Amino acid sequence: MKKLESWLMSLTQGAMPDFKECLVYLGGYFPLLKQCDALEQAKQWHSEDNVAIHTCGVLTALYQLFAQEAHHLSGEQKQILILSVLLQDIVKPITSCSSVIQGGERVIAPTHEALGLDCLAIKLLELPIAYKAIINVMGLVGYHRKPKLLVIKKSDFSDYLSLALEVDLTMLYWLGRVNLQGRLCEDLHQQLGYLELFKRVAKEYQLWNVNDPRANLIKKVQVKHSADEQLYIDNYRVSELASGKIMRAEELGATTYTNAKNYGHLHVMCGISGSGKSTWIEQNLQSVEVISLDNIRQEINGKRACQKNLGQVLQLAKFRLKTALANKRDVVWDATNLRFDHRKMICDLGREHGALVTLVVFHLKEATLRSGNRQRSHAIPNEVITRQIEQWQWPSMTEAHRTLIVGDIHSPIKKQAMKAHHQRRSTLLALGSF
Repeated sequence: MKKLESWLMSLTQGAMPDFKECLVYLGGYFPLLKQCDALEQAKQWHSEDNVAIHTCGVLTALYQLFAQEAHHLSGEQKQILILSVLLQDIVKPITSCSSVIQGGERVIAPTHEALGLDCLAIKLLELPIAYKAIINVMGLVGYHRKPKLLVIKKSDFSDYLSLALEVDLTMLYWLGRVNLQGRLCEDLHQQLGYLELFKRVAKEYQLWNVNDPRANLIKKVQVKHSADEQLYIDNYRVSELASGKIMRAEELGATTYTNAKNYGHLHVMCGISGSGKSTWIEQNLQSVEVISLDNIRQEINGKRACQKNLGQVLQLAKFRLKTALANKRDVVWDATNLRFDHRKMICDLGREHGALVTLVVFHLKEATLRSGNRQRSHAIPNEVITRQIEQWQWPSMTEAHRTLIVGDIHSPIKKQAMKAHHQRRSTLLALGSF
């Protein structure tokens, strides 16, 4: 571990390792990297023979960029970009396939960006690097193809803001640049044009070189003396800007101002079994009503692990949730919520009832999860933990009004006050303001 820690630190100090050297240090943590030299790519976009050759070319382009236009980047930013280049195609070995498109056979890797982010969410925690770097690498991997798509679709401010809440747009631009310069393709000039247009639009929207886009949007729009009311209005304002419901920070419906005077908090848990969700609730949200799917399964089936009568269990849980929300009570939805669609259903109910919705994400190492599960009074089989890790979809920062990450945080990050008193290991991201 000491050698790995020293090597990772060297990435912040000007080191420029080639792909083979990176494999020596990271291959054991990310075995799929070792398959890149046998993985073909679509010839019309990548004339390089395989993903390993492409990665070598991108690393070379990145180091040239560090010496020229991007020489001003900090050591941590350089480390983040190097790791992002190495890991952006991490799941291509298991997602690549042949497909007939427009009469021709092509090699494609559908949704490899999102799946790569999900895959790395827990694996990256094994690396001895700052948590801020981990989150940024995840964002760059998960959204590295997004700039081109925004330009092609002629997306508006809300789409650019949503992306900026997930990942630094400037870093995304640099990653896009070296990705293009490190490959061989016939339409290179056109692809670079898309990227430059993305940069221009991001600047026009004042989302370029911005550490916290959320704070920039609300800092000049303080309208309430009450901290609770202002908290509600600020979070709803950014949420509606990101969803396209309003176009300017100054806009906001009268309903939001009315609801700000009396609203409930909805906390939605999100974490693999054994991550300590119920314990965290007991320690931090003592006076809050808890709706636990495990407890309702115990009520209906006699056993919390019994998966029978799923419809009845969910129907009763949703009825209790709606009742609490309608009466403006603070409430917690206690379940694993590993999938996006499961979280969306609950977060949408909170918004419909005017609640302030906080997604509480438990981000822990695999060893910690398995140890936590063994210590539970209701431990589940080890293979179930494995399956949950494989199925976990890392949440978007716009799923709720705020995202609270609970885990082993390695670096200090600005916190925002909440009614609950959170543990020191908890980090609150107001719509992704990391």
